[in-house]
Amino acid sequence: KCHPTHGSNVLYFILCLKIPLTFHFYCAGGSLAVTKYYQHVLALVFAVKEINENPRILPNVTLGFRIYDSYFNEKMTYQSTLNLLFKVKTVAPNYRCDIPNNVIAVIGGLGSETSLYMATILSTYKIPQLSYYLFGPQNMKIQFPFIYRMVPNEGNQYHGTVQLLLHFQWTWVGIITSDNDEGEIFVQTLVPILSQNGICLAFTETMQSQTDFSKLLDDDQNTGNMAHLVNNPRAKAVIVYAATAPVLHMISLLYHIQTVNMAGSSLGRVWILTAEWDFPALQFHRSWSIEVFQGALSFAVHSNPIHKFPKFLQSLNPYSPKGDSFIRDFWQQAFVCLLSDSHVSEENSGGCTGQEKLESLPGAVFEMSMISQSYSIYNAVCVLAHALHAMYSLNLKRREVELLSNPQPCLSLRPYKNCAGDQVSLDEKGELESGFDIMNWLTFPNRSFLRVKVGRIDPWASREFTVNEEIITWHNVFNQVLPFSMCNNMCQPGSVRKKKEGEPFCCYDCEPCPEGKISNPKEMDNCIKCPEDQYPNEDQDGCLPKILHFLSYDEKLSITLAFMALTFSVTTALVLKIFIKYQKTPIVKANNCGLTFTLLIALLLCFLCSLLFFGRPQTVTCLLRQTAFGIIFTVAVSCVLAKTITVILAFMATRPGSRMRNWVGKRLAPSIVFSCSLTQGALCTVWLLTAPPFPHLDMDSLAEEIVVECNEGSVLMFYSVLGYLGFLALNHTFNEAKFITFSMLVFCSVWVSFVPTYLSAKGKYMVAVEIFSILASSAGLLGCIFAPKCYIILLRPELNSKEHLTRRK
Repeated sequence: KCHPTHGSNVLYFILCLKIPLTFHFYCAGGSLAVTKYYQHVLALVFAVKEINENPRILPNVTLGFRIYDSYFNEKMTYQSTLNLLFKVKTVAPNYRCDIPNNVIAVIGGLGSETSLYMATILSTYKIPQLSYYLFGPQNMKIQFPFIYRMVPNEGNQYHGTVQLLLHFQWTWVGIITSDNDEGEIFVQTLVPILSQNGICLAFTETMQSQTDFSKLLDDDQNTGNMAHLVNNPRAKAVIVYAATAPVLHMISLLYHIQTVNMAGSSLGRVWILTAEWDFPALQFHRSWSIEVFQGALSFAVHSNPIHKFPKFLQSLNPYSPKGDSFIRDFWQQAFVCLLSDSHVSEENSGGCTGQEKLESLPGAVFEMSMISQSYSIYNAVCVLAHALHAMYSLNLKRREVELLSNPQPCLSLRPYKNCAGDQVSLDEKGELESGFDIMNWLTFPNRSFLRVKVGRIDPWASREFTVNEEIITWHNVFNQVLPFSMCNNMCQPGSVRKKKEGEPFCCYDCEPCPEGKISNPKEMDNCIKCPEDQYPNEDQDGCLPKILHFLSYDEKLSITLAFMALTFSVTTALVLKIFIKYQKTPIVKANNCGLTFTLLIALLLCFLCSLLFFGRPQTVTCLLRQTAFGIIFTVAVSCVLAKTITVILAFMATRPGSRMRNWVGKRLAPSIVFSCSLTQGALCTVWLLTAPPFPHLDMDSLAEEIVVECNEGSVLMFYSVLGYLGFLALNHTFNEAKFITFSMLVFCSVWVSFVPTYLSAKGKYMVAVEIFSILASSAGLLGCIFAPKCYIILLRPELNSKEHLTRRK
C-alpha cells in the first residue's frame, strides 16, 4: 500500500551510500569494476560497525545501510536514487510504498556529477545528502540547501596550488583538465589567480572523461594527444585536475607516449595533482607503469591513520557467509581468479582460495591504509551518528523525528574528535572545517606506490601553508635537485628582467642594472638603490656598509698638517720670545710693540685653531671651528691693517700744514684692532644665534663612504666671515711698506685660491684645504713681516740701531 510522501518531512532510519564502482565497457558488452573504490564501501561498513559497537553513541539504536552503484552513468544515478527512495517492485515517485526501514540520510558520491545528479532528487524530498568528495563553488549551498560536503572549501586548494608554485618559484606551468564543465571552471578560476601572482600558463590540455575505455587502446589517437606536454620541455610543473575517468585516460596517454618513446626522458615532470586525484586501475591496464608520476605532489583532504582499519580489512574473506554482494566481484578482479561456488579450495591455477592477501595487491588496485576519500566517508558516518545522538539527547521521539522546514540543525553539532584524533565539524556553509595535506608520491617498478605527507594547508592554523622540501623525492630525471619550471633561466643578481615583445610576462631577457643600483633577491623587475648608509658591491647584487669619512688623527695627511701646525706654532712662540727679549731695541720699538705682540699671539692662535679641524666633527668643534678661525684671523689681519694705517698717517702727518697729526697717537692702532675684531665678532654671534654649524652625515658626496662633516648652517654667514677678512686684507694696496704689502699679497692669494679649491674638494679633503689655507696664510704673515726683523735682530745686530734706521729712512 502506497502513501503520499507530502514532500517527505520524515527522516528515514537507514543510512545509504551512493558510490560509483563499475564502468560499462561497451565494446565488450560487459563491465569492469574499479577495485580501488571497494575500500569506500568497506570504510562505510567499518564506520557503522564502530558506531553500533560504541555504547556512548546512540545506545539501543542500530544503524543499517544500503549501497547502490551509479556505474559512472547519469541514467543509472537517477534510477538508483529513485529506487532508493520509492521502489519496492516499481518506482512510484512521491509515494512511500511500505518501505520497511526509513532513510535518514544519503552519503555520495565520488564525483561532483554523481553528487549533483542525486541532489536534484534528494533536495526535493529534503533528505540530507553528505557528499564525501564534492568540490565546487561556495554558492552551491543556495541551490542545494540539503547537501553537506565532507571536504574543505575548494578555494583553499586554489590558494595552496599558488603557494606551492611560489614556494618552489615555478612560474611557467601547464594545466591538464578533464574535458567537461568542471575542468573548464577549474581553468577559469585558477588562471587569473596564477596571473595575479606572477605565474604564467605555458599550455592547457584536456583529457577525455568518457567511460568507453576501448578507445584507450587506440594508438593513433594517443600519439596525437598531449602535444603541448611534449613540446614544452621548460614547463616542468604541470597541474592536473581530473576525476576517475580522466585519470585513467591520462595514465593511458602517458603510458603510450613513453612506450613509443615520443618524448624520451623529457617527459619527466612534477605533477601537481588536485585532491580528486587517485591511481585506480582497471583489470586490463593494471600492468601499466605509473613511474612517470614519481615525485608528484598532490593535495588530499586532511586525514590521520585509523589503526583498526587494516585489521578489519584482513578479516575479509570472499567465502564468508556474511560477505557483501560486492566482495566476490572485487576478489575475482583484484586477484585475477575465479571463485568456486563451494567452500572447498580448488587446485586449478585459475581458482581463488580465499586466502589471498590484500596487502599483496599494488596500490593502484587496493590499499590497506584508509585513503582520503574513505576517510571522508568515515567522517560522514560519524557526523550523522553524532547529529542523531544530539537529537536523542533532546528527548525527541526515537523512531519518527519530525524534520523542521530547515534540517540544518541536525548536522550543526558541536565539534568532536573522531577515533583518529581529528576534530570534525561543519561550518554554516555545510563544508568541513579542515585543510589539505600535501602528499609526495613515490612509485615503484612493481606498480605500487607510497604517499608521504610533506606539507599542510590549514586556514585555521597559525602557519597557513607549510612544506618540508627536504623530505620530498623528485622524479629520477632531476637527480634529486629542485626542478626548474620557468620560461627562461632566472636573471642573475645584478640584472633585471626585460619583457620580450609578444611573449607572456614570464618570458623575458636579462639586462644589467645601471651603476649605483642593485637587484637582489633574484628575479626583480626593477633595480633598486641601496640604503643611504650602504653602497652596491662590485657584482651589484648586494649592499655593503659605507665607512665613515673624516680627517682622523692617525692619517698621514693629518699627521703632516698637524706637524706643520705645531712647527709654525713653536716658530711663532720663538719669534714672540725674541721680540719680547729685544723689545727695547730700535727695530722692535719702531714696529709698535703692542701691535707686534698682538699679531704674534693671534698668529700663534691661528696655527693652533687649525687643530680643531682634525678628528670626527662634534657639536662643540663645529661651533668653534669657523668662528674661532674668523675672529682670530680678524685680529691678525686688523693688526696688519693698523700697521698700514699708522704708516700712512705717519707720512701724511709729516707734511707741512697737515691735520693728520691729530689722528696719530697711541690709541689709534688698538682702536682699529678692537673695532675690526668687534665687527667680526658681531657677525659670528649672529651666525651662531640664527643658523649655527652642526655635525652632519653626507651620504651622497662619496659613493662608498659617509662624509662626517660640519654643516656650515648658513652658507651666507660663512662667506660673509670670509668676505670680511678679504675686505680687511685688501687695504695692503695703499700700504707703502713693502713687507706689509707683500705679506697681505700672500694672504689674499691664499684665500682667493681657497674658494674654488674648497668647493671642488669633497669630504676630508675640504677640511685639509681649509687647514692648509690657514697654515699658509698665517705662515705668510709670519714670514713676510717677522722674518726680516728676526734676521736683523739675530744675525745682523749692527743694523739694529737708531742711527742706521734713521740713515735708511
